[in-house]
Amino acid sequence: MKNTIVFSLVLAGCLAAAAGQSPDSLAESYVKLALEVGAYSPGYIDAYYGPKEWIVTHDDSVLRRGFPATELRKKADAIGRSLDAAARRSLSDMERLRVEFLRKQLVAVKAQIDTLSGRKFTFDQESRLFYDAVAPIHPREGFEKTITALEAVLPGPGSLQERLDAFRKKYVIPSEKLPAVFDAALAECRRRTLERIALPANESFKAEYVKDKPWGAYNWYKGNAFSVIEVNTDLPMQIDSAVRLAAHEGYPGHHVYNALLEEKLTRGRGWMEFTVYPLFSPQSFIAEGTANFGIDLLFPGQERLEFEKKVLYPLAGLDPAAADKYDRVRRLLGALRHAEIEAARGFLDKKMKRDEALRWLEQYALENPERASKSLAFWNAYRSYVVNYTLGEDIVRAYVERTSGPGASLERKWQVFYEILTTPRTPSGLAGLGVRHKEGPR
Repeated sequence: MKNTIVFSLVLAGCLAAAAGQSPDSLAESYVKLALEVGAYSPGYIDAYYGPKEWIVTHDDSVLRRGFPATELRKKADAIGRSLDAAARRSLSDMERLRVEFLRKQLVAVKAQIDTLSGRKFTFDQESRLFYDAVAPIHPREGFEKTITALEAVLPGPGSLQERLDAFRKKYVIPSEKLPAVFDAALAECRRRTLERIALPANESFKAEYVKDKPWGAYNWYKGNAFSVIEVNTDLPMQIDSAVRLAAHEGYPGHHVYNALLEEKLTRGRGWMEFTVYPLFSPQSFIAEGTANFGIDLLFPGQERLEFEKKVLYPLAGLDPAAADKYDRVRRLLGALRHAEIEAARGFLDKKMKRDEALRWLEQYALENPERASKSLAFWNAYRSYVVNYTLGEDIVRAYVERTSGPGASLERKWQVFYEILTTPRTPSGLAGLGVRHKEGPR
C-alpha cells in the first residue's frame, strides 16, 4: 500500500507541476466537470461511486436559467490545457496512459457540452468526438454474400426474413423459464471467468427483469464491486441470448470491467477519474468492445455450443438435437452486425428516412419489423453509440491478436485481455493510433 501511495503522489506531482494545481486536482476537476454536465443531461452519468459531496443537483429555478455552456466549456478548456502540458513531460508508460485517457475523456465531455448547447454533428463526427473512433463503411455487397449463405441454410417458400423468423421462434426461451436459464448462464460465465481472472472477494450482482426499454440488457454498476443487471423482456429471447447477455453484462463483461477498474485503479492507485463513467465517452467503446470479445475467450471453439446443448436447452425445454443448425445460423447472422451501423449512419445523418432505415435493417440485418423499430428507438436515444458494439469488438479483437502474437495460446490472450481491463485505455490507442502500454499488469 505504501508503494501505491508514493506512486500516486509522484504522478500527481507531475500533473500538478505541469498544471500549477494541487495533487490529483486534474482528475478531480474532470470528475466534477462530468458530474456538473450530467446534472443537465439525465442518463449521461452511467455510474458514479466517488465522494457524495461531489454530486451535482439543480433545482428547477437553476435549470430554467438554461444550460451554462460557456462556463462549462471554459472549465473543460482549462483542464485540457493542463493535460496537454502534462503530456509533454517525461512520464512512465502507465502515467502516459492515464494522461491520454483523461484527454480523450475530456474531448467527449466537451462534445456533450456542445451537443447540449445545440450544436449538431454528423454520425462520424460524433463518433470520433465521443468514442475516439470512426466506423469504416461496409458496402451492401458484403452483406449480400452472407444473406446468400443463409438462403442455402434456410431454404423454402416465402422471404428469407419470414423463414428466419419462423426458424428462430423455435428457439425462444419460455418466459417462465427465462430466470432459470439466465441464472445458469451467469453462473457458468462467472465460473469460467474466475478460472482466468482474480476478482474482488466481495464482488456480486443482482439480476432483474424489466420492460419498456430501448436496450436488450443493461449493467448498472453501483460501486464496491456490485452491479444490478437488468434484462429487458419486451421481445422474445432466443436461447443464444442467455450466454451472450450473461457474458456481456456480467462475466467477463461490464461487471468485471468496472469491478477491476475500481479495485486496481481507483482503490489501488487512488485515481479518482474512474469513479465516474460518462456514458458517451471512449470508456464505453472499451467497455462494449471487451464485453463482446470476451465471450469468445470464455467459450473458445465449440464450448459455447456444447454448454448450451448440455445445460441451457434442457432448462428452456428445447430440443438440443436442433442446436447445431441454430448455432450455424447464429454465426452467419453475426457477419451482418455492421449492417446496423450503415443504417444508423444514414438515418441519423438524414440520408435515410425512417421507412428506408427500417427496410435496410429488414433486408441487410435481417431484423423483423418489431426488432427494427427497437433499433431505431435505440438510435434516437443513444445516437452513434451503436459503433461501440461492433467496431469496439473488432478493435479489441485485433489488439488482442496482434499483441498476443501468431499462434498465441488462450492463456496469453487472456493476459492481454486482462491488461485492457485493468489499465487506462483509449480506442485510438488500441487501434495503434495513440499511446501504447509496454508493461504487464502489476
